[in-house]
Amino acid sequence: MNQNILVIDDDQDLCKVLSNFLKKSNYGVSVAYDAESGLDILRKEKFDLVLCDYRLPDMTGVEALQRIKVLSPESAVIIITGYSDVQTAVETFRYGANDYVTKPLYPDELLVTVKETISKNQDKLQVRSGKSVPEKTSEGSKNSAFIQGTSKASQTVQEHVNLIGPTDMSVLIIGETGTGKEFIANSIHQKSERADKPFIAIDCGALPKELAGSELFGHMKGSFTGAIADKPGSFEMAKGGTIFLDEIGNLSYENQVKLLRVIQERKIKRIGGQKDIPIDVRIIAATNENLTEAIQNGDFREDLYHRINEFKIALLPLRDRKNDIMTFAEHFLNLANQSLKKSVKGFSEEVVRHFLDYQWHGNLRELNNVVKRSVLLTQGDQVEAKSLPDEITKTKLLNKTNSNDDGLSLKAASEEAEKEAIINALEASRYNKSKAAELLEIDRKTLYNKLKQYNIKDY
Repeated sequence: MNQNILVIDDDQDLCKVLSNFLKKSNYGVSVAYDAESGLDILRKEKFDLVLCDYRLPDMTGVEALQRIKVLSPESAVIIITGYSDVQTAVETFRYGANDYVTKPLYPDELLVTVKETISKNQDKLQVRSGKSVPEKTSEGSKNSAFIQGTSKASQTVQEHVNLIGPTDMSVLIIGETGTGKEFIANSIHQKSERADKPFIAIDCGALPKELAGSELFGHMKGSFTGAIADKPGSFEMAKGGTIFLDEIGNLSYENQVKLLRVIQERKIKRIGGQKDIPIDVRIIAATNENLTEAIQNGDFREDLYHRINEFKIALLPLRDRKNDIMTFAEHFLNLANQSLKKSVKGFSEEVVRHFLDYQWHGNLRELNNVVKRSVLLTQGDQVEAKSLPDEITKTKLLNKTNSNDDGLSLKAASEEAEKEAIINALEASRYNKSKAAELLEIDRKTLYNKLKQYNIKDY
C-alpha cells in the first residue's frame, strides 16, 4: 500500500519537481500552493506525511503546523526552509514538527529524510495504539542516533544518569531543542529496574489541546465525537515502565491538573469513564522553556513543577560544549555514510574550524542535518568547506564585521551568551559552584566574579 504525502508550498515549480520525484519513489502525492488549500485537502484525505514550507503566503509556518496537527494529528510533518531560517524552523519542533529540510532540496537527502520520518512516526503510532514495534537492526535503532559526548558537561550528565537511573525518582530534563533530551530520558529508563518494561515518549507540544487528555489518559467509546471505541492512554500503555513527557510546558492548565492528580494518587480515569485505574509508571519530563517564569506568569502549576522536579538534569547547548562537536560530527558522518551508501572518511581542517566557530542553534539535530547534507555533496574522501551551507562558512567573517561596525551589540550578545552558559552550568551541577566552574573550565574565583557581574542569584 502506497504511503501518501501532501506538499504545501507556494513555489509551483518546486511542487511539480517534488511531486514527480516522490511519485517515482512510489509515494502518493497531493499538492497545495497555500496553507488554506492544504488544510482543505487534509479535511478530506489522510496523509502519512506533510511537507510544508515555512514561509507561506497566507499564514506562518507555526500557524499552519498547529492547524495541521489539529486536523491530522497522526500525520508526520517536515518543514521546508531556507538555511537562514533554520533557527526559527527548529522552534517548530515545539509545535509538533518531526524534522526539517533546507533549500536547495537534494533528492537523495530528501528521500532518506522522508523514509526515516514516516518510519519513526509509524513506530510512535503503533506504540500509542498498544501494538508492539518490531526490533530494528543496529543501523536503524533509536540509540544508534546518539553517543555520549566527551566534554566535562557531558560527563557530568552521564554521572547524573548513572546516579538517578536505578531510583524511581521523577526527573526533569531541561535544554534547548535538539540537545538530546529524549535520549537522556531513554538512558535513565535503561538503567532502571523498569528497563524491560515499556518506554512511552509523548511530545506534549505535538498534542492538539482537544486530544491531549485522550492521548495521556485514554477515553471511553462515545465520550466525544470521534470516540468510536474504548482507547487506553499512554499512562496505561506504559504500565510498569517509564513515560517521557517532552515539552511538558505546553500542556493546558486543565491537563496539568489531571497530571498532578495522577502523580499524587497513582491512578487515572479515562475521559468518559467512571472507574479509577491504578497505574505504576515512572515520570520523566523535559522542557526547553523556563518553567519558573511560566509559574510566575500563571501558565504552569507550581505544585506540578515540584512533583516532576525531584531531580533536574540540565543539558548545555552544543555551542557551550565545543569539545563535543567533532565527537558527534564523526558519529553523524558514519550514520550518513550508512544511509546514503557513501564512504566519506572525515572532515578537512577548514570544515573542523567552521564547525567549531558556528553557534549551532539547532544543536545536535542541526549538526546531524548539516553532516548528512555535506556527505551527500562530497565526491572525495573528505568533506570540504564547499559542501557546507553558506551560513556556516561565513560565520567568522560576519562576526568580524559585526565587531567592527556594531561592537556594543556584539558585546551585549556575547555577555548574554556567557550569562546563559553560567546559569546552565549551575543547573547542571545542581548549584555546586566547584563543579560548575569545572564544567565552564574556569576557576572558582572567576566564577564568583561572573556571578556578581551578571547579578546571578546564589541558590
